[in-house]
Amino acid sequence: MLEILKRDTTIFSFEFFPPKNEAKWDTLVEQLHSFEALEPSFVSITYGASGSARDKTHALVTHLATETTLDPVPHLTCVGHTKEEINQILQGYAKAGVDNILALRGDIPKEGDHFSDFAYASDLVTHIRSFEEKKFGICVAGFPEGHPETPNRLVQLDHLKMKVDAGADWICSQLFFDNNAFLDWCERCELNDVSIPKIAGIMPITSLAGMKRMAELAGGTNFPAKLLKRLYKFQDDPESVKRIGIQWATEQCSDLLDHKVRGIHFYTMNQSSATEEIFRSLGTLAGTRLRTST
Repeated sequence: MLEILKRDTTIFSFEFFPPKNEAKWDTLVEQLHSFEALEPSFVSITYGASGSARDKTHALVTHLATETTLDPVPHLTCVGHTKEEINQILQGYAKAGVDNILALRGDIPKEGDHFSDFAYASDLVTHIRSFEEKKFGICVAGFPEGHPETPNRLVQLDHLKMKVDAGADWICSQLFFDNNAFLDWCERCELNDVSIPKIAGIMPITSLAGMKRMAELAGGTNFPAKLLKRLYKFQDDPESVKRIGIQWATEQCSDLLDHKVRGIHFYTMNQSSATEEIFRSLGTLAGTRLRTST
């Protein structure tokens, strides 16, 4: 990751999730050409701790690393894993040419066994950093608007500091719709000696149903009244809702770039059209425009 940070003046990255069936896999593979054309700094791939979901993540990571020009950064979670299992996964990624890992605690299942050798993401970071076969770059998650399990924001920053002290190289934020929340969080991080690069997480709203799913998945995320007024005014017109969501995300990105944010991470939901439209609006379609000479 240090090479990427040195190469790219501004980081642009995307997040994918592993398709659940062959038809959706084929659809994503077709979309990858569009994503490649945008020349992202890297792409991240979400992860499920269960066996089948885990295998799909590994398959997608390997495909991206060996069959495309995209640089995959797989998510890796503590939940449900022993140290030996984590080592096997890291060995596989090292063999596939993967250079970076996004280390997370992961969601604890409401039912069933969730034994793990790692209690916190900071423990996983420490373990990855001690992996002898390869030195991986390590990303961790940040929560500008708070984490539902840690309402005390001071304690939450202490947790982030633990991950940084354990060896994290950069931070990717949870999605947000209020830039003031992100910029204030960045300042609070600096006050807490968390000075590694921070990448802003952006997800364009493309439907009201999708917005409601976001609210469930990203507990604590604030939807500004100004945004909701725009969306509800055209709630019976799906195309207008999509246009408003893309426009809001574009405005967010433009403002973040004006504030010299280190990077923007798009939660794509495996669809390239909204992300490409934002890129075109920002004038950043060619990633090389934001890269230093090599």
